[in-house]
Amino acid sequence: MDRITQSLINELLVNLDLTSEGQSKDFEKLSNYSIVSNEYNKTFEIDGITVGDGNDTGIDGIAIVVNGQLVDSVDEVQDLLQRNNFLEVSYIFIQSKTSSSFDGAEINNFLFGISDFFSETPALIRNEDIKKSAEISNYIYLNASKFKKNPQLKLYYVTTGKWLNDANLVGIINHGKSLLEETNLFGDISFTPFGAQELANFYRKTKESISTTITFSNRITIPSITGISQAYIGLLPFSEFEKIVSDDEGNLLNVFEDNVRDFQGDNNDVNNGIALTINDSHSEIFSVLNNGVTIVASSISPTGDQFTINDYQIVNGCQTSNVLYNCRKGDNVSKVNIPIKLIATNDEEVKTRITLATNNQTPIKKEQLAALTAFQRSLEQFFNAFEGESRIYYERRAKQYNSDNSVPKTKIITVAFQIKSFAAMFLNEPYNVTSFFGSIVNRLNEGKIAIFDNDHQHSPYYTSSFAYYKLENHFRKANIDKSYKKVRFHILMLFRILFEKEPLPYFNSKRMNKYCDPLIDILNDDQLSLAAFEKCIAVIDGADFDKSNKQDVKLAQKTKNLIDYANSNKKKIIG
Repeated sequence: MDRITQSLINELLVNLDLTSEGQSKDFEKLSNYSIVSNEYNKTFEIDGITVGDGNDTGIDGIAIVVNGQLVDSVDEVQDLLQRNNFLEVSYIFIQSKTSSSFDGAEINNFLFGISDFFSETPALIRNEDIKKSAEISNYIYLNASKFKKNPQLKLYYVTTGKWLNDANLVGIINHGKSLLEETNLFGDISFTPFGAQELANFYRKTKESISTTITFSNRITIPSITGISQAYIGLLPFSEFEKIVSDDEGNLLNVFEDNVRDFQGDNNDVNNGIALTINDSHSEIFSVLNNGVTIVASSISPTGDQFTINDYQIVNGCQTSNVLYNCRKGDNVSKVNIPIKLIATNDEEVKTRITLATNNQTPIKKEQLAALTAFQRSLEQFFNAFEGESRIYYERRAKQYNSDNSVPKTKIITVAFQIKSFAAMFLNEPYNVTSFFGSIVNRLNEGKIAIFDNDHQHSPYYTSSFAYYKLENHFRKANIDKSYKKVRFHILMLFRILFEKEPLPYFNSKRMNKYCDPLIDILNDDQLSLAAFEKCIAVIDGADFDKSNKQDVKLAQKTKNLIDYANSNKKKIIG
C-alpha cells in the first residue's frame, strides 16, 4: 500500500476513534467513509454502512438513502413513507481491495453479489449485515407504487492501484450492468472504478466546507448594513441556481439546516403549484410569482460576475429549492429565473433575525425552529465548556466540524441523536426513538412534549449526549457485546434510573445540575462507566424484555417492565 493511502487510513482511525483491524479492514473503512460522505451530505456512523466479515456476498459497504436520509431499519423507511407519502431511493455498494491491480474475477464477483442481493431467491449465504440491508430493500420494493422514479444504483470498486480503462475489465463491467438493467429494478446504474488517487481526492473532499461558484450578473448591491459584510439582490438563472443546491454529481446538497420548514414533499397545493409553473411552457413567469430564495454565507468572493460563496445555507426558500431541484430535468426549467437574496455575515444573531424575518409567512413548528433558537446556540457553548475526555461537540448544522481535523468525529453529537438521547434517558421513551423517532417529532410539533425549551437547564442534554458517546465508545472497543446496540437507548434510560442520587427534578430547576454531576462523574471514568452499563444490561437480561424481539424494543409496556425491574432490584444490582 502506498504511503499516502496509509497516511489517510491512520488519520481516519484517529478521527473516528477506531482501533486498527488490519490493513484490509482499515482500507474498507477508508473507502466506505470517503465514498458515502461524498454521496450523502449528513453525519453518519461508519459501523452502520460497513459490512461484517464472512458471507458478505462480495460486498464491503452498503448505504441505502431514502428521501435524503441514510436508513438503518425498516422502521425508518416506514416513518419516511408516512411523512412524505413517496420514496426516492439511492443504493450505494462498495467493494474494496488492497491489491494494486483491478481483477476481473473480483469485479465479476462483486457484480454477482449485487445481483444476488436484489434477487427474490438469493443463492449466496448472507451474514447478518447483508440480511438486515436486504430486509430494508425488500420493504422498499414492496412499496414500489410510492416510487417517484426507480431507485438509483451506484457501485464503487476500489483498489490501491490505478484504473487504466482496460478493455476486458470494461467489458466485464458493462456485461454486469446489462444484467442489472434487465431486472427493471433501477433507474440509473453507475459503476465507478476507483484507484488510490480518486479515493484520496474523495477523502480530502470530506473535510471541505460547502462552497460553489456562480455567475450572478443580474444583481444590485445592497448598501452597507451593520453586521453584514456583503448583500445582493437579483435574478439567477436556474442553470446557476442548480450549482447552489446540488453537487457536481447532481446530488441534492444539505444546505437547508437553518431553514425552519422541512421540505413538505410534492403532495401539497403550494409545492404542486410551484411545480406546475416551472413545467409550464410559459415558465419564465416564475420570477414574478415566487417570493424567491434567501442565502446566508460566511463569505462571498466576487470577481466580476463570478461569485464564490462559502459555508452557505438557504434560510428561506426550502420548498422552492426542492421543487426546482425535482424539476431540474423538465423541458421548461431552463427559462426559469429565481429571485435571490445573497447575504454574507458571521454574526449569528443577524443570521437568526434574517431567517425568522424571511420565514414569518406561516406558523413555525417547534422542532423545525430548534436549530435557530438561542437555546441551541447556548447548548453548543455549554458543550464547549468541557475539556479533556468530557469534551464532546454539539453539531447544530450538519457537518459543521468537517473541516476541523482536531475534532474526533465520534465525539460529534447531531441534533437527531441529541433528541433521541434526551428523550430516552430523561423522558423514559427509548421505545419511541429506536428508529427515525417519528412519534417524538410529531409530539414535539403538537406541543405535547418539551425539548429544547428555553427554560431548561443544559446539563441533562449534555449528560444524555455524553452517555451516548461513552456507550458507543464501549461498543466500538468491543467492551460490550454489539447485540445490545439495538437497545442502546434503553441502556441510557436504565443508567439514569440506576445511578441517580436523588429524584429527577424539573428540567428548569437549578437542582438539575447537581442531579447530573454524579452521572457525569461515572461517565468520565472508563472502568466505572463500563461497569455501570453492564449493570444496565443485567436489567435487560433479567426483566420481562426480549432485546431480539422488535416489538419488545418498540413497546411502551416492555419499557415499563425494565423500569419496574430496575427500581425493584436497584440495591441488589448496583451493590
